[in-house]
Amino acid sequence: MFSIAAHGHVNPSVEVIRELVARGHRVTYAIPPAFADKVAATGARPVPYTSTLPGPDADPDAWGSTLLDTVEPFLDDAIQALPQLAEAYAGDIPDLVLHDIASYPARVLAHRWGVPAISLSPNLVAWEGYEEEVAEPMWREPRQTERGRAYYARFEAWLAENGISQDPDSFVGLPARSLVLIPRALQPHADRVDERVHTFVGSCQGDRAGQGDWQRPAGAEKVVLVSLGSSFTKRPAFYRECVRAFADLPGWHVVLQVGRHVTRDELGDVPAHVEVRSWVPQPAILRQADLFVTHAGAGGSQEGLATATPMIAVPQAVDQFGNADMLQGLGVARHLPTEEATAGRLREAALALVDDPEVARRLKQVQAEMAQEGGTRRAADLIEAELPGRGPRRTAAASR
Repeated sequence: MFSIAAHGHVNPSVEVIRELVARGHRVTYAIPPAFADKVAATGARPVPYTSTLPGPDADPDAWGSTLLDTVEPFLDDAIQALPQLAEAYAGDIPDLVLHDIASYPARVLAHRWGVPAISLSPNLVAWEGYEEEVAEPMWREPRQTERGRAYYARFEAWLAENGISQDPDSFVGLPARSLVLIPRALQPHADRVDERVHTFVGSCQGDRAGQGDWQRPAGAEKVVLVSLGSSFTKRPAFYRECVRAFADLPGWHVVLQVGRHVTRDELGDVPAHVEVRSWVPQPAILRQADLFVTHAGAGGSQEGLATATPMIAVPQAVDQFGNADMLQGLGVARHLPTEEATAGRLREAALALVDDPEVARRLKQVQAEMAQEGGTRRAADLIEAELPGRGPRRTAAASR
């Protein structure tokens, strides 16, 4: 397994790796040192490598603000990481490569070694028509710039040097085989996804009890968790609006995760029934929460769905905007752009969601559908089916 040092890319794969180890497979996991302990806890052997990407605790501004700002670091990192990883696996070629969608070196190495590769996608995948509807309009302007042309030329040259004839767009977005580690309910145009390539196995997050527990305070009639994940937390003005929105609602208890780049002092006057934390055991809180104010990352979105928690989606970047729209379309959330997420709008959305029986019904319906997708065991079954000389395991999960 190959991934990058980001919670949203590592967490979805952890339980799958743990299951493969439990089934007797020898698994290595190439990952920067910041996540080595998390990987080791699955029973897999971490293979550490040096990454040039911003780490999990980096200032969000380190990622820049434009499309090219976002994609160039991944190519830079792949080019410098490939020799490290090739050396680390010299003499120990695996039978199968699993990789996160952002781990470009993994696909190059699988090609070199002549072994099958499976993408473990922690978010949405391309559908028939994606190129024309999304990718081409998104890239039209950047590709006309000198910087954009240089990015594509460098990517094409790197692929050619490694014997890969695919163009960069196909290389990044069109794997030969893919397991999608999100519920089908979060996939746009799911009916247009090529399921000969992509198989939806749903949430593989496990109970994550190792992250810690949380107890609902006595007298808390409603609990709201506010979290923008781990990467886009430098939003003190937004957190202040959340405090204003919920702090004076009778019986409401607020858990506010603000990350490492915002201090309590920046939030102004914070009442005692508003917990301010840099990090929280999110699944434990969601199992008891009445409302989740989220950035709508793939991990948080499916945790909200799995615990049947109504959501206010305030997306910050990349796929989160699409996830917010999907959640709202399912009838389980309200999508509020950041600039519209004022105290008044947040409170209005919260009160409309938490006691609506139709929202509760839809959440229970999606929760039940997710439970049928197979999750971790089905993912492991499908991975085993791709091992050379192995047939599919004959289980109920594999047959669905």
